[in-house]
Amino acid sequence: MESLPVSASRRHAGGAESARGLLLTVLGEFVLPTGGGALTSAFIDVLGRLGVEEKATRQALTRTAADGLLSSARAGRRTQWRLTPTAERFLTEGAERIYGFEAGQRRWDGQWLIVLARVPETARAARHLLRTRLTWAGFGTPAPGVWISTHADRAAEAASVLASAGVADGQVFLASHLAGGSLAAMVGAAWDLVEVDTAYAEFLAEFAGAAAGDPLARTVQLVHSWRRFPRIDPALPPALLPAGWHGKAAADLFRRRRDAWHTAAREEWQRLR
Repeated sequence: MESLPVSASRRHAGGAESARGLLLTVLGEFVLPTGGGALTSAFIDVLGRLGVEEKATRQALTRTAADGLLSSARAGRRTQWRLTPTAERFLTEGAERIYGFEAGQRRWDGQWLIVLARVPETARAARHLLRTRLTWAGFGTPAPGVWISTHADRAAEAASVLASAGVADGQVFLASHLAGGSLAAMVGAAWDLVEVDTAYAEFLAEFAGAAAGDPLARTVQLVHSWRRFPRIDPALPPALLPAGWHGKAAADLFRRRRDAWHTAAREEWQRLR
């Protein structure tokens, strides 16, 4: 599940992409767990608190429905939106990765999961699918056609990605590093950890001293901002992380803030929907 980062200190421009990303956050955080439907007015209210204009919210709902993630029904003069089975699967998978993400790998036996997959430049759709789904699964690419991960338990997921992309000659290996150049250099080529760590530092600055004046809006901002980290952070073991890594502190803060704000946010959502 991909999303755009949100900053509480900046009002959203109200564009379609911003509105759509925030809408997906609301759907995953509130609609999926509570079930049922929600009125257009509820989404307009919540996204309006985040600076999204009503027109952009309506467009986001329409686009999301066109993608097969929402269905609509009339409730008198109003419209009620419900998640489709496709949306429930999509959001459930995303929720498991987002809420279970720890910004690091506690145990690692030194094994590397390696995927070899070369896709022609002309096969743009396959290349895009391969790149986005392997990145979401925590893989990095230190060289063209080579993807690596420290998460050996994702071999089946990697094989599924290859099949979905139509890469019939792709290979999946489990291996150990025996000799050669430094692992730090390989990791640095595979992932931009400086950029990821900077994003974590910004997250900490954004929410470390935050108070939930509006717990519903702040919860949406918190979760929306956190959603990007499973996509950009490979969750490496401590031995492979740079000194001063902010990931664990950010993950701890995310859980504390969500636990503190979630009940009041859920109650406010129930009032609106």
